[in-house]
Amino acid sequence: MIPFADLWPILLGWAIAVGSPGPAVLAIAGASMGAGRKSGLALALGVWNGSMVWASIAAFGFGALMVSHAWVFETLRYLGAGYLLFLAFKSAKSALRSDTMRIAPNADTVRKAWLRGFLIHVMNPKAALFWGALFAVVIPQQAAPIAVAQVALSCLLTSLVVMSFMALLFSAQIISQGYLRLHRVFDGAFATLFGYAALKVVTSKLV
Repeated sequence: MIPFADLWPILLGWAIAVGSPGPAVLAIAGASMGAGRKSGLALALGVWNGSMVWASIAAFGFGALMVSHAWVFETLRYLGAGYLLFLAFKSAKSALRSDTMRIAPNADTVRKAWLRGFLIHVMNPKAALFWGALFAVVIPQQAAPIAVAQVALSCLLTSLVVMSFMALLFSAQIISQGYLRLHRVFDGAFATLFGYAALKVVTSKLV
């Protein structure tokens, strides 16, 4: 077991990284403000489930295998960029709407929100490298399996807490009401940022 004195700096850095602006945080913010708390939490859960996939791949040592097969990352790169462009298009389309928006979360919205969050994260090759770096750099190679599991589960729990907090924060009434009044401005910004994120995914050097 890793002492908490050694574990908390890892978790603090992880929390800051998870909460930093990126496609997942943008999507959580947009869903929470535009469709309500339930939709935002569902999307956050989808992102977290995607993170679980990459954590499992990294924990079982498949990260090195993926790095040695560059086509896997290239495929993910373009799939992820394409999906971000799709989200940018949806945001731009919403920004062009002149009708009044309202918060109306429902079962279909929740399911779609979860899937959107899952796809955003599972098709992001940088998430794979993120988890791979944790296991390759932060955790010593000679670490016992219990220590590896401790760090992985602690980071996953930290991710869930941070993402859920983001969903609750952006679904606060004062923020969501502001979004409804200025949805064209917000959606225009989301379209720009999703488009920029897609560009970064395509042009960034991954391996």
